[in-house]
Amino acid sequence: MTIQEIQNDIVDEFSMFDDWMQRYEYMIELGKSLPIIEDQYKTEANIIKGCQSKVWVHAELQDEKLIFTADSDAIITKGIIAILVRAYSNQSPKAIIDADTKFIDEIGLKEHLSPTRANGLVSMIKQLKLYAVAYQTQLN
Repeated sequence: MTIQEIQNDIVDEFSMFDDWMQRYEYMIELGKSLPIIEDQYKTEANIIKGCQSKVWVHAELQDEKLIFTADSDAIITKGIIAILVRAYSNQSPKAIIDADTKFIDEIGLKEHLSPTRANGLVSMIKQLKLYAVAYQTQLN
């Protein structure tokens, strides 16, 4: 699936819920299914700066596609990174670089997060894109 198709699925899934309590519960469930980062990658170097809670992200290139694993010490934040990993993992670095993030606005995520969590979300997206840029440079 393309990033756009995955993002559309995520928007469709969130639109099934009537209120934000249900959406938060769904995000927590998504966090439980997150491909967990191996302990050896839970290092200071893999912590996303700008997040209130700890979020670790590791990227690996396999068959010219980026595979992301992640974890967080906070359940909502874990759900947020799970959404991003789902959208961008198993994609080419170029596709990740070129992808827009308007699906975040479409599900209303930013406006329902505290300002510090919203900043953390932006930092997470920025970090995933930075990984993509670094690996795209290697591929060129």
